[in-house]
Amino acid sequence: MMKQVFDPREYGAAGDGKHLDTEAIQAAIDRAGEAGKEGERAVVLLTPGVYLTSSLFLKSHMEFYMEEGACLLGTTEEDRYPIMRTRVAGVEMDWPVAILNINGQKDVAVTGKGCIDGQGPYWWNKYWGPDGKGGMRKEYDARGLRWCVDYDCRRIRNLIVMESEDIELSGFESRRSGFWNVHICYSRNVRADGLYIHDNEGPSTDGIDIDSCEQVVVEHCRIACNDDSICVKSGRDADGLRVGRVCRDVVIQDCEILTGCGVTIGSETSGGAKNITVRNLKFRGTDCGFRIKSAKTRGGVIEDVLVENLEMVNVKYPFNMCLNWHPAYSYCQIPEGYEGAVPGHWRILAEEVPAEKGIPQVKNMVFRNITSILEPDYTGPSRAFEIDAFPERPMTNVTLEHIRIHAREFGRIAGVKDWKWQDAEITAEGRNNHQNDQYDIR
Repeated sequence: MMKQVFDPREYGAAGDGKHLDTEAIQAAIDRAGEAGKEGERAVVLLTPGVYLTSSLFLKSHMEFYMEEGACLLGTTEEDRYPIMRTRVAGVEMDWPVAILNINGQKDVAVTGKGCIDGQGPYWWNKYWGPDGKGGMRKEYDARGLRWCVDYDCRRIRNLIVMESEDIELSGFESRRSGFWNVHICYSRNVRADGLYIHDNEGPSTDGIDIDSCEQVVVEHCRIACNDDSICVKSGRDADGLRVGRVCRDVVIQDCEILTGCGVTIGSETSGGAKNITVRNLKFRGTDCGFRIKSAKTRGGVIEDVLVENLEMVNVKYPFNMCLNWHPAYSYCQIPEGYEGAVPGHWRILAEEVPAEKGIPQVKNMVFRNITSILEPDYTGPSRAFEIDAFPERPMTNVTLEHIRIHAREFGRIAGVKDWKWQDAEITAEGRNNHQNDQYDIR
């Protein structure tokens, strides 16, 4: 039995980058969804062209295939994106959905060598202005509201996999996302293979976020962004503790990590992270190599983490694990005497977390076969270690084996217990520059 193929052009799509093609593409998707119920996956075939669109919703038992030269171009007409219940940056709330959505579906593939383009500059300028110093961010900073501007700005993600299973994401490009590029949330058995994520100079343009999921594999991806390159998350503060969904059984392997903040667990750690494997990665010019970030209101247990076979070149902070990360963003408080409406999500963000539940626990990690070098012409900051946990709940049972790092500064390691070192060679060119102690990695 041959697969049934549905071409959005046959339903009226222009593919000229000018006319909105949402209805035509969704019609082809709906037909493929109906056909897929009969047995073999049906295919929506996006042929070369630029398809201006708002939100599209894929169906179970279908493949969305974007040929090379085909591009989904997200519209900048904000009111065309439906508002739905989702999780964004660790909090369940009403928010605009993505350009391409797999929501509550099973057995779906997004494949081919086409691309999703979020027209990021429109959304980035909304957040921080054309010069990177204005926009909503400047306004909110002045009002003591740094902690909620990312939620209020409502920037569009390129692709979301939400509450779905048996999902394949393969071969396509994601670029210029308004917010996170690929967000995989509350899902299981997901494979992202061979994605190329690039041209993401804007704020919070994470590459791939794996959020309270099970059995996820990310491999053979090439990622350049302006925040976390690949990130494991599980909810924020009181809302994340309420949901309580661990992110577990994740494998990240054989990827190339370029500009961005590296492979990260957190800062949304409230549900915990377990059985995380990171291996066979090459980093070049990345801010961080392996990173953990959290806060004293997050809670959660991070455990059973294996990181091996990493090669880093010109990476600023090969090991960056700060559990009291970015206080202006992490700690939410409605300013005293604040006048004006208080949105429901502000109250959720500001809900108090008891001290005994708020401090995250990190334990049982192995790091082995890791090298980090600086090229002769590298002029940026360089610290081998930036590790700062809470002394009342130190990072415990950590093994470092076969480590070779050349850095300008050794850095610092604080709040740890039962760390084991074997065959570790750390070369630091000089003393720590204490001006760097207040650095701010996004």
